[in-house]
Amino acid sequence: MQYRIRPAGVADVPDLAGLRTEAEGWLQALGTDQWSDPETGARAISKWRATIDDGRAWVISDPSGRTVGTVSRGPADRDFWRDEDEPESGFYVYKLMTSRSMAGKGLGSLVLDWSCRVATAEGRRWVRLDCWRTNRGLQAYYEQLGFEHVRTEAPGHRKSGWLAQRPSSLVTNPPGAELLVTP
Repeated sequence: MQYRIRPAGVADVPDLAGLRTEAEGWLQALGTDQWSDPETGARAISKWRATIDDGRAWVISDPSGRTVGTVSRGPADRDFWRDEDEPESGFYVYKLMTSRSMAGKGLGSLVLDWSCRVATAEGRRWVRLDCWRTNRGLQAYYEQLGFEHVRTEAPGHRKSGWLAQRPSSLVTNPPGAELLVTP
């Protein structure tokens, strides 16, 4: 199946909010506290709008055009990444979400491969992310996709902080299995 990735626009906010709401419900059903604060969700949508305006949010759609995922990129989060990490050497992935209807179909892996290709094109050595400190399942998922745990940070005002990276040269899907970039 050929998925497409394109920059998000303001008109995509309802679909992106729907993905977030779906993810919140799924996470709650799993028993994790990730994204369990509704106020956090509202703040997240507000921050998303700024990310869209900055051209850093992307939408993934299936062949029918239905939104099935999203990912954002941004600068190194200085609550977590230190000068000795050489923050400029990384491509930072944020808000990677896929529709539950896509579970097990490898879409997340394709998005991370896309991130690696962009990072490589920009001359960056790493694709980096942080995730919820208590979400062991998500951490294991990233490790299965070639991410190595760097360290865990625990600033008092954040619940995220499990830091991981993988080389930008690492593409885990076979040739031809990639997102089609559209304007």
